[in-house]
Amino acid sequence: MSQVEIAEKAAKLMAGSPSSGPNVARPKRNGASKPLKSYHKSRVSNGRDILPDVDGRSLIARRYRDIASALLADSAGAAECSEARKQLIRRFAAAAVLAEQLEAQLARGEKIDISEHALLCSTLVRVARQIGVDRIAKNISPTLSDYFKSEPPP
Repeated sequence: MSQVEIAEKAAKLMAGSPSSGPNVARPKRNGASKPLKSYHKSRVSNGRDILPDVDGRSLIARRYRDIASALLADSAGAAECSEARKQLIRRFAAAAVLAEQLEAQLARGEKIDISEHALLCSTLVRVARQIGVDRIAKNISPTLSDYFKSEPPP
């Protein structure tokens, strides 16, 4: 099958689908659109699962979730991150878990593929650069109105 035939087949498949993702607002007949309700989204989009069809109780899944959560917290929380940044954080967490597994093998005295480890480290550096390694602190200082409403110190 040629590339043109593949592209045509993909275009036909996509023509039947009104959206390209779970968070895309679907246009109504009158032209207006509204965001999808949470029960119309996947379990991953809702935050109920970390990955599709993965039991989140395994050691690897918990470590993946810990890394992703820490990076999201450093990026001022999930509510402040764009979907693209969240996806980069997920890719970083996956690569970090893989690198940790290789390093654990090395610490146990097992042989590892050093080129695979170097590639993972290089990937981590590039993804971290895209995410931004600067920690973004949440603004927890009171507003001026909160300051005036508070009681003066004794």
